[in-house]
Amino acid sequence: MRSYREHLRVPASYWVLGFITMATFASFAWAGFSYLIAVAAYLVLVAAPGVALWIWGNATIMVADGELRAGRDILPLARSGHVQVLDAAQTAKLRGPLADPASLMLIRPYLSRAVYIEVAGPAAGETRAHPYWLVGSRDPEALAAAIVTARAQGARAGDPSVA
Repeated sequence: MRSYREHLRVPASYWVLGFITMATFASFAWAGFSYLIAVAAYLVLVAAPGVALWIWGNATIMVADGELRAGRDILPLARSGHVQVLDAAQTAKLRGPLADPASLMLIRPYLSRAVYIEVAGPAAGETRAHPYWLVGSRDPEALAAAIVTARAQGARAGDPSVA
């Protein structure tokens, strides 16, 4: 059962400002050259960053079936420990000077707040363990509540994957 889902879409301002900037650069690159160069400049300098923004904004956070899915990564809730909603200042510190290089982060610059999820220990056969996950969200309170609720429901149902 899915209890939370969020797409980390790129804000419209990134698209507008990016398009204007890259169209201007493409026009400068085209100046004085043939139409073939113009087409190539616009394809490279406008379409390619557009594709990159679309891919970057395609990340999904989901709490379902006893798991937290952040992008391509999956954390069984049985391995989750302390869950905390972070304000903008705490998030900035954990993104920067206090960050652990071994941690897993799904953050975006347009998301000022995040959820800290402590990882209880490495899974069987896992070579490297992430001490914590830092997951950016537009609604971190709802994400944290969904994690705690799904973990508690899994424990009550006797699911061995969720404790």
